[in-house]
Amino acid sequence: MKKLAILFLFLPLSAQAQWVSSYPSAAGFDHQIYLEGYELPIMTIGAMDPAPSPDGQSLTFAARGWLWLLNLESGVAKRLTSSGGMDARPEWSPDGRKLVFVRDLSSHFAIVMLDVESGDETVLVNSEAINLDPVFAPDGQWVYYASAEAGPFEIWKVSTETLERERLTSSASVRKRPLKRRPQVLAPDSLVIYLNKQNYYDSIELVNLRTGENTTLLEDWVTSRSDLTLSPDGRHLVYTWPNDNDGHELRMMALGDTSTSVLITRSLGLPLAPQFSYDGDWIYFSEANNDEMHQLKRVNVAGGAVEPVMINEWDWGADTGTLTITSEVDGTPGPVRIAVWDESGHPLVPDSGIVRSEGQHKRNFFYSPGEITITAPAGEITVAAVHGFETPEVMDTSSVKHNRNTSLTLELERVWDASANGWYAGDNHFHLNYGGQYRLDTEDILLELEGESMDFGYALLANLHNRFFDQHLIDERYSEGPIIEFGLEPRAHLLGHLNLLGVDELFWPWVWGPFYQVYSQDDRLNASALRFARERGGLGGYVHPIFNNDPFADANLGAAPAAFVADAVLGEVDLFEIACLWSWEIGTAAMWHAILNLGIPLAASAGSDAMNDLYRTFPTGSSRVYVNPEGELTTSSYLEALKNGNSFVSTGPMLKFEVEGNGPGGVVESEDESADWLLEVYSALPYDSIQIFVNGVVVEELVGSDVAGSKSYQGSVSIPEGGWITARVLGENTGWPVMDSYQYAEASPVWFGEVGSTDPVARKQAAENLLRVLDASRQQLQAGYGTTEIPNLMEHFDKARVHLETLIAE
Repeated sequence: MKKLAILFLFLPLSAQAQWVSSYPSAAGFDHQIYLEGYELPIMTIGAMDPAPSPDGQSLTFAARGWLWLLNLESGVAKRLTSSGGMDARPEWSPDGRKLVFVRDLSSHFAIVMLDVESGDETVLVNSEAINLDPVFAPDGQWVYYASAEAGPFEIWKVSTETLERERLTSSASVRKRPLKRRPQVLAPDSLVIYLNKQNYYDSIELVNLRTGENTTLLEDWVTSRSDLTLSPDGRHLVYTWPNDNDGHELRMMALGDTSTSVLITRSLGLPLAPQFSYDGDWIYFSEANNDEMHQLKRVNVAGGAVEPVMINEWDWGADTGTLTITSEVDGTPGPVRIAVWDESGHPLVPDSGIVRSEGQHKRNFFYSPGEITITAPAGEITVAAVHGFETPEVMDTSSVKHNRNTSLTLELERVWDASANGWYAGDNHFHLNYGGQYRLDTEDILLELEGESMDFGYALLANLHNRFFDQHLIDERYSEGPIIEFGLEPRAHLLGHLNLLGVDELFWPWVWGPFYQVYSQDDRLNASALRFARERGGLGGYVHPIFNNDPFADANLGAAPAAFVADAVLGEVDLFEIACLWSWEIGTAAMWHAILNLGIPLAASAGSDAMNDLYRTFPTGSSRVYVNPEGELTTSSYLEALKNGNSFVSTGPMLKFEVEGNGPGGVVESEDESADWLLEVYSALPYDSIQIFVNGVVVEELVGSDVAGSKSYQGSVSIPEGGWITARVLGENTGWPVMDSYQYAEASPVWFGEVGSTDPVARKQAAENLLRVLDASRQQLQAGYGTTEIPNLMEHFDKARVHLETLIAE
């Protein structure tokens, strides 16, 4: 994702910066979204983070963003905290009188200690950083925790009396993704076990704090939701670890012999947050059921059946009532994205379903089918909702009264009904399951797509390094409501990531080239995967391709996917993902314009790259493409309209662009010297500017709108010798529904004379720029493969170079 600190009408491109994180940055993370998605606490409707008490009579857990104390005999859960922050990951003091936990304050994470009997809180750590995983030392005088306060994540400790803090570990260098977390204390100031994650390689380490000596107990690639717990006697380690079945399992290791481990349970396939009971007999954990509700469970250390830990009653410790929220879209009950919070700013959630957190506006959200009821503390409640890109946000307040149900109706009005006008919204790049906190089925995302006013979705099967998720879904289709299809994201890291749409079988391998182990020396073209899709009647393209705002600047020439220019100029690429929350639309579009100027009708695509099974993710459809197919929407008509360029891409605004009556993908056939254009913009937020491009050059720039709604623009352009024309909308992101760092929409080109026509001057300049990128990409290729012979790739690049040199010489 990207971030614009501010975006005005004539803001220079150099002022733009890529979105980095929702919280203070941790050193070494190029994509901190992975750290935040996999390592940070999550808010759930059900119970998470179980912590059995030392006396064995109760258990503390996190739910709805607060801590609760469960009496194991009665099954009554009493709320312990009630702040506006979101509390998680509790741990007991050895004497059973205090708890220490993490509080998410939206700007950072604090470490808080709670006196269970009195309810008094002491903030132990409040540095402006991500602070995680507090645990008491055996003597109760210190709390060990993980923190990125000094840059990389290291293990620290803080005195419970003086609040004196000390950093205990230090990385020799800030390597890629350095992360030490989840400390377990074997002997104070002597031995600590922790999770160690760096360079995409994860391990569990035992460190001698006095000597600095580390012993690796276990290691693997990208373990996402890995976690661990130490037995009270310090002899055994139980850990959550991924397996070969696209899931996780609990395993136990004896610290006296770490050469092997035993399987405790796989449960339903995603047992999270394990914790030993204080007598060492049981392992408690949390796991989402088929309805995505997290539940408490336990299993004996000797193995055997998994037992549920029942919650029979929720005692809020305060007056509560219910609020029933009805959402109407243009007067008819309809699905919406919704956020609710109380007077303290604490998010409120319904009694079932998935809750998510988006980092752009730092809101927790969920989806309502049109009516939903939540339980809430008595007092004033604020509710906000949108229906995709089509409605401005509606916000209202209501007063919840004790033991009463209050009703609230939100009336949302569309600025444009896209599908009613023949334009259908599609997201060509998101992931149903990607190592997150849930295991989702296709039906689980239907309400999300409906709430985001999406008509089509391509869920891409992708690898999490050496794990390859959901392979059985490649030929699955869902068409009851939004159409959901499955595609594939082959990932040759150096050469570039691809999306293959419209295929019903897998391309192998999914990964190859430098930065992968088994296939690191493969002399394999990305074009082989792209051809695989074409041969089966599908489409193939590049996703999140450009991470800068000017791919032709000297400093950025080597930043493009190494194989893209060669593949594109040789006509191997069908789609180019212009809009994506991970990459930069303006820079990506500059590369797209150059390819169009060669006379290659490269089709525009868009995708959010959302990871649906994560708590911390953005909505599907946050970046999307709208297509205008012939007749009804089907998979075939969608792909045909996409390929033909009957489309526009967007991160918020919607538009209709015509030139002499021809829409995107059309052709202006006129002998006149000028052509008239008409643009209709429909936007749920104000926007800053309109730009009209002819052959990649801005020929007219107009002021946008300072209010949401629709606005018409018109003008005329001189007809060039050949080429194309597009319209673009730009604006600052001032709120929901937009999730990207700035608003962007651009129409696919309308061509002059014929599809693929060119202007000689624009064609030559584009070829010269693309040749510079090709040469830089070749250097990247040679550096990545080193001494490995790659004749296939070199021949491919040579053909592309000859083609560009020919165009330059014409």
